Amino acid sequence: MQQRTLGPLRVSALGLGCMGMSEFYGPRDDAMSLDTLEAALEAGVTLLDTADMYGLGHNEELLGGFLAGRRERAVVATKFGIVRDPGGGYGRRLDNSPDYVARACEQSLRRLNTEYIDLYYVHRVNPEQPIEDTVGAMARLVEAGKVRALGLCEVSPATLRRAHAVHPIAAVQTEYSLWTRDPETGILPVCRELGVGFVPYSPLGRGFLTGRYSDPDALGEDDFRRYNPRFQGDNLAANLRIAGAVRTLATEQNCTPAQLALAWLLAQGEDLVPIPGTKRRAYLLENLGALDLRLDPATCQRLAEALPRAAGERYTAEGMKGVDV
Repeated sequence: MQQRTLGPLRVSALGLGCMGMSEFYGPRDDAMSLDTLEAALEAGVTLLDTADMYGLGHNEELLGGFLAGRRERAVVATKFGIVRDPGGGYGRRLDNSPDYVARACEQSLRRLNTEYIDLYYVHRVNPEQPIEDTVGAMARLVEAGKVRALGLCEVSPATLRRAHAVHPIAAVQTEYSLWTRDPETGILPVCRELGVGFVPYSPLGRGFLTGRYSDPDALGEDDFRRYNPRFQGDNLAANLRIAGAVRTLATEQNCTPAQLALAWLLAQGEDLVPIPGTKRRAYLLENLGALDLRLDPATCQRLAEALPRAAGERYTAEGMKGVDV
């Protein structure tokens, strides 16, 4: 397995996003998810990405059970800061306070059944709470041996600079793909200036770039994408043309659309570690095929120029409030 570096961590060039194993993308199936996790470790995937809010703790517990007896084979990344309504639904608030940082870490350690977290992220920044205080509390977790490296999600360049001045930030996690290229003129150049790794989530456009999704009505009522602006109305029609273009270009490269999209991201720099998510072994293995696909700079440029900006925002208006903070 190809390796890349995120701060002090050496990880597989492709990680595995575990969120969909618990919710947001249809019903959970623990047996299927565990089989996929097994296949990931067998293939050399080491970076496993979760968060305390995925499934209200279920996702961390799933990983904790799976990693029993083989914790040293994985690099576990988890997140805190989004506090979900325990009664269900997607109601939430943000808490980045130092006291909450400590409590959230202890709860994640317990659910993950581990003595340390390899990469601990602020899931979303609360602008009302100084990032210096939050990162200071996270740094104390590093000093205590409970966390190995720190990360931030969906932050602005200014926030990254302020955080990095308190304690080295190993990675920034932000949505980045062939249809979401905002980081190229925003946070990514600052990451490179500061020597911070970059972890693109939703590198397949929430599955849309694979060409498998064309009708939101076919998705379950609890599927996040059903209500995502990019999957609705005129936006959907425009974005289907993007998926079609990816499919055509993938045929030229003799690969699948998913492999093309991931290979393009991998070619953007050795400091990128995409984390495509899936709960299906077949899709995991398909995604890993991207590691064997080498795209030259001219092909990468052609891909970028051939695809227009996606129509619609990445989240609802409420969700967008947590982006680039």
